[in-house]
Amino acid sequence: MADIINTLIPIGLAAVAIVLLLGIWNMFRNGPANRSQMLMRWRVGLQFLVIVLVMGGLYFFGNR
Repeated sequence: MADIINTLIPIGLAAVAIVLLLGIWNMFRNGPANRSQMLMRWRVGLQFLVIVLVMGGLYFFGNR
């Protein structure tokens, strides 16, 4: 189980970075505001997921 968490965290971090860059790119090229808003909402959701994974990994698999 710890291996799964250790694999999901970098994947989640990469997903956050990709969505962030897509949102910034959309803003700089004057894309639709709705798309930027949607991408930033996805970013916040993905960040929440990564934080839950990190905290869960620390709680369950951290050294006590």
